[in-house]
Amino acid sequence: MDKSSALDYINHMFPTEESLSGVEPLMQKIHNEIRHVDARILAAVRQQSNSGTKAKEDLAVATHAVEELMHKIREIKTKAEQSETMVQEICRDIKKLDFAKRHITTTITALHRLTMLVSAVEQLQVMASKRQYKDAAAQLEAVNQLCSHFEAYRDVPKITDLREKFKNIKQILKSHVFSDFSSLGTGKETEESNLLQQLSDACLVVDALEPSVREDLVNNFCNRELTSYEQIFEGAELAKLDKTERRYSWIKRRIRTNEELWKIFPPSWHVPYGLCIQFCKKTRKQLEGILDNPQEKLDVGKLLLALQRTLEFEDELAEKFGGGTQNREVVNEIEEIGRGEGDSRDASDIRKKYERKLAAHQGTGIEEKDRNRDLSVPGAGFNFRGIISSCFEPHLTIYVELEERTLMEHLEKLVQEETWDVEEGSQNNILSSSMQLFLMIKRILKRCSALTKNQTLYNLFKVFQRVLKAYATKLFARLPKGGTGIMTAATGMDGQIKAGELAESVSKIIDRQLADGVDMSEVQDEFSAVITKALVTLVHGLETKFDVEMAAMARVPWGTLESVGDQSEYVNGINMILTSSIPVLGRLLSPIYFQFFLDKLASSLGPRFYSNIFKCKQISETGAQQMLLDTQAVKTILLDIPSMGRQTSNAASYSKFVSREMSKAEALLKVILSPIDSVADTYRALLPEGTPMEFQRILELKGLKKADQQSILDDFIKHGPAITQLTIAPRVVPAAPAVPSPPAATNLASVGFIASREDVLARAAALGRGAATTGFKRFLALTEAAKDRKDGPFRKLFNA
Repeated sequence: MDKSSALDYINHMFPTEESLSGVEPLMQKIHNEIRHVDARILAAVRQQSNSGTKAKEDLAVATHAVEELMHKIREIKTKAEQSETMVQEICRDIKKLDFAKRHITTTITALHRLTMLVSAVEQLQVMASKRQYKDAAAQLEAVNQLCSHFEAYRDVPKITDLREKFKNIKQILKSHVFSDFSSLGTGKETEESNLLQQLSDACLVVDALEPSVREDLVNNFCNRELTSYEQIFEGAELAKLDKTERRYSWIKRRIRTNEELWKIFPPSWHVPYGLCIQFCKKTRKQLEGILDNPQEKLDVGKLLLALQRTLEFEDELAEKFGGGTQNREVVNEIEEIGRGEGDSRDASDIRKKYERKLAAHQGTGIEEKDRNRDLSVPGAGFNFRGIISSCFEPHLTIYVELEERTLMEHLEKLVQEETWDVEEGSQNNILSSSMQLFLMIKRILKRCSALTKNQTLYNLFKVFQRVLKAYATKLFARLPKGGTGIMTAATGMDGQIKAGELAESVSKIIDRQLADGVDMSEVQDEFSAVITKALVTLVHGLETKFDVEMAAMARVPWGTLESVGDQSEYVNGINMILTSSIPVLGRLLSPIYFQFFLDKLASSLGPRFYSNIFKCKQISETGAQQMLLDTQAVKTILLDIPSMGRQTSNAASYSKFVSREMSKAEALLKVILSPIDSVADTYRALLPEGTPMEFQRILELKGLKKADQQSILDDFIKHGPAITQLTIAPRVVPAAPAVPSPPAATNLASVGFIASREDVLARAAALGRGAATTGFKRFLALTEAAKDRKDGPFRKLFNA
């Protein structure tokens, strides 16, 4: 009924008049429903009234219960406080008794320890006086522990006296021990059988004393042992550089002789280790005096021998006392310099190399763990390398100068003896002088890196730079002049100079602070210049060989040729030069340098052929047709050069360049073939970058006299060298009756047609086809015949 009205409802219930008879029954039903609802409402109101009264009574009861609960809680809290006070009063006397017991126990313990300390100190005093070192060592440990309990009683007079007495006893023990050890090595140990055992027990006392006592004892022992060494090698006879090896023999013999005797020292003292350190410091000081002596002139041989023996001795000490061995990988890197491997190593070689590196790395890790375990012992781990040998560093300049002189002398000899030849069947086109030079550098680098990795190695690297630059200069000077000896110039000029690998190897072995200065870029630039010059020389060499053929081309009577035939002899000569030279160059040059050679050759031969056309005296129509055929043949030969050299991977750019340059020559010949009245327009269309001087030379090639040339030339200059739109006016040129004009050109001229650049280009292209129809028919006939012939000058044009 929410969405409908009472009227709708009535209409729904009583849609017709007949249905109105049911109104009374419906009304009676509705009145009954109303009475029933009223009765229910009255009952609900009565029930609600009764419930409110009951709720108020329940609330009053709950409030009263809460009040009673709060009262009981307050009573419990009061009783708890009373109980706590009672417990504290009961326990007060118990705490006093507990504190008293604790203090009495501490006092008894302290008195007992004091008694023990007094007794121990007295016993220790007796042991010290009788040199009973073994018992004294144990007693020292006990007294030290007892003294630690009285640290809080330092101000007590009795404790102070005991500590002072203990200090004096330790001083007595120290003096007795030092006195007894002074007899070690004097021969008394053989006379007194118990001396060694007594000294061994004394070491226990030293360990029980302060660490400084042990250090002082070891230092005194080492100084006493080295006193005779200083006396022996400070004399005039042995204080020389060539006697250096005898110094190391002395200390090794001394250690070997006294090895059994020195076993009285605990291993943790590292007495031989400390002795070697003291020996190295004293030796360094004495060698510095010898090297700095201005009266003694240093000999390179003696200097290097002394340094080598010093390094060997340092390696022995480093290996003996946990310093490890040198990294072999660096030596392997040096040995690879100059082998000429290039990129020819296969995957298995590379895999084996990295397996070796991985194994070396794993081995290094194991050695590192062992060394760390050794270094955990106090006193071990001193770096012996360089402790003596570093004093040689400032004096190795003479060694570097000697190496430089030797390299320069051998370099001069190597370049003079260089044959520039490649062995038959050899795939290696490296100069023999280059291989030998780098073998020398490898040996020198290996020798120097074994001696030093500091400033001297860096100075030697600078020597390598100067030597390689000198080598590049000598190679540059040995390049052929004037383009002769082209094949000789090509041999070995593929740039396989290991300068980059040399710099990388030096940077790996040199000290880290000097590694940034190791750079071979300047040397590589020098050799790049040599390579560039060599490649240019190759191009010049070919140009020189082409001189004869270019001269032969100019001598051909192009103005009197009667017919177009096979390609000219100068074209055969060009083909012979290239077929004999290019395969050799392709085998010797790497792809990148062969590409450079091709680019230079294309940029030279194309323009040269173009300019050589102007050196001819006069070119008739038949001559121009023959020359156009020759141009096509030369173009085909030039495009076949990458195939001759067996290097066609990067020939696309070269082919485009050759086609563009030779197209200029073809365009020039088409201009020469054009009629006189349209030669200017054809020249502007085909060669828009042309000049009036060049155009005048074209008129001369066409056979025009000076007087006839001037008007055409004036008109050409007036309209400019290039055209975008021009008017071809009717013009009669009586000086050129032998050159027939195409009918199309005559018709255009007669009607004064305005031709665009595209029209001129199309007409110029027709000149190559229509005006020389006879010559090109002959050319096509020869072409078809050449396909079936096994020899002949055209055969190579179709075998590419």
